Amino acid sequence: MTDSKVILQAYELPLGGQFRMMVGAFWKAPVRNRVLVLTAALLIVIFATTYATYRLNEWNGPFYDALERRDMPEFLNQLVVFAVIALSLTLLNVIQTWLNQITAMRMREGLARDLSDVWLVPGRAMKLSRAGAIAANPDQRLHEDTRILAENTTALAIGLVNSTILLASFIGVLWAISSDFTFHFGARTVFIPGYMVWATVFYALVGSWLSNVVGDRLPRLNAERYAREADLRAALMRANENMKPITLARGEANERERVHLAIDNVLEMLRQVAWALTNLTWVSAGFGWLALVAPIIIASPMYFSGDLSFGGLMMAVGAFNQVNQALRWYVNNFGVIADWRATLTRVSSFRNALLSMDVPATGEKVITYHENQADGRISVCGLSVFANPDLGGPGNGVRVREGECFIGQGERVMINGDPGADRHLFFQALAHIWPWGQGEIGLPPAGSMIFVPQEGYLPTAKLRDVLTYPHGLPDVDDDMLAEMLERVGLRRLVHRLDDVERWDRLLDKDEEVSLLVANAVLRKPDWLVMDDVLEGLEPHTNEQLLTVLADLTGSTLIYIGRSEDFLKKFSPRLFHLAPLAARAEIRNVEA
Repeated sequence: MTDSKVILQAYELPLGGQFRMMVGAFWKAPVRNRVLVLTAALLIVIFATTYATYRLNEWNGPFYDALERRDMPEFLNQLVVFAVIALSLTLLNVIQTWLNQITAMRMREGLARDLSDVWLVPGRAMKLSRAGAIAANPDQRLHEDTRILAENTTALAIGLVNSTILLASFIGVLWAISSDFTFHFGARTVFIPGYMVWATVFYALVGSWLSNVVGDRLPRLNAERYAREADLRAALMRANENMKPITLARGEANERERVHLAIDNVLEMLRQVAWALTNLTWVSAGFGWLALVAPIIIASPMYFSGDLSFGGLMMAVGAFNQVNQALRWYVNNFGVIADWRATLTRVSSFRNALLSMDVPATGEKVITYHENQADGRISVCGLSVFANPDLGGPGNGVRVREGECFIGQGERVMINGDPGADRHLFFQALAHIWPWGQGEIGLPPAGSMIFVPQEGYLPTAKLRDVLTYPHGLPDVDDDMLAEMLERVGLRRLVHRLDDVERWDRLLDKDEEVSLLVANAVLRKPDWLVMDDVLEGLEPHTNEQLLTVLADLTGSTLIYIGRSEDFLKKFSPRLFHLAPLAARAEIRNVEA
């Protein structure tokens, strides 16, 4: 078993735990009351449908008896009765279908909103990225898995309730028809009360047992199939998002191989699912076709002995079918149940993994954070940041070399590193999104700090919203936005403040960084921490951005990187990072 599968299983709960987790999430969801109202309406419709079906079964007796007697007036009268019952059932079926769809929609709304809320808690999704397979393709779990889980939960719950009510209603009919049935074997007589009830139960149980044996692999296969489908979609998305560099590198053939490999993985799972469903069909289809004659065969001794009229036989057949359908609910829905269990596992394990990110695993070393520092400065004394929490080999993080480890308000600081030192890892630790390590980090209030990563994020939104991302700046008007765009060299965008674009595709690297710096300066932070954002830019772009940054006179500027231009412009105080090579070095740092 691969490490990723071991990590994935660590977050899986038993079926009961999965169910309790998702019920608890639903109970706290804003859609709960609407779903409960829809459920109550569905129950009313199901009871009404069951009553109409019961009356339809009763109608079989006089209708077929009228046919047997060739009684035309009674035959026509029964047709009128049938029309009323059929019209009522049709109306109820239409209402139930609409309620089914709306309930599934509301269930999906609750699931999707809950999962997205749990996922997008500050820092949590980033921490999840180290958890292996469970972190792969969260979009699949948020989109497709929640849809399937909501639809299947609604369909299965309604089907189970409907089957239970049908069973309670029609099992009495079968018992009444065969309550005093006797078998005659020569001179010997055997009395079996409720003979047709026991025969129907035995028939359904055998079918359920066989289905469970034959379809045992389906839940696991479906879960694996959804994972492979997610991998395929991710491969297609990556290729599409990076089509320009792929084309320039003439890498289409290589990407095609990757996509074909993902397709092959999906097809292999589909083949396995197809064989499992085919084997299951032997049981489900076989018992389904046998059900056409099974009730007649079971009731035939009573009919041929004269204890049952032709109309009574048709009533027995109808009641048998209803009871058998109710008892065979598990058999008929085994494939759907397997699908439901697979998506329940994927959604609940993902949710459990996200919640687990807030609590470090036993034995893991984590950095101690002190926020809202009273002295208003950053401290990184005795800090080591681990690249891998298990510290399994060389190159496992960074440490601060300097003994002086405080950064005060208004300072200009550059943090660079020795060869092999992972500066980005230190940036993540400072931003409180990578807590694995040892030592302490003291931070000012979180709202006073802005972190600008090397690869920034530009939302698909109006340009004015990109400039004021994430919460908007009510004190900044269009004139101020236009002035800032001109200062960072984006004059050509001044008249596009209301345009919605994929800005990360429209702009080149220099323009993206300029937009990120403009956003940071407009927000006027007390502390601005930048991670290698100036590396690789054109000289004139560097000059413009450094001039804009110099206007943040009251702010602390911390640049993590090796920018010579920043060094010349601000003459900052320097900190150095050293690679944290192995456990022995960590013990030395502790000493």
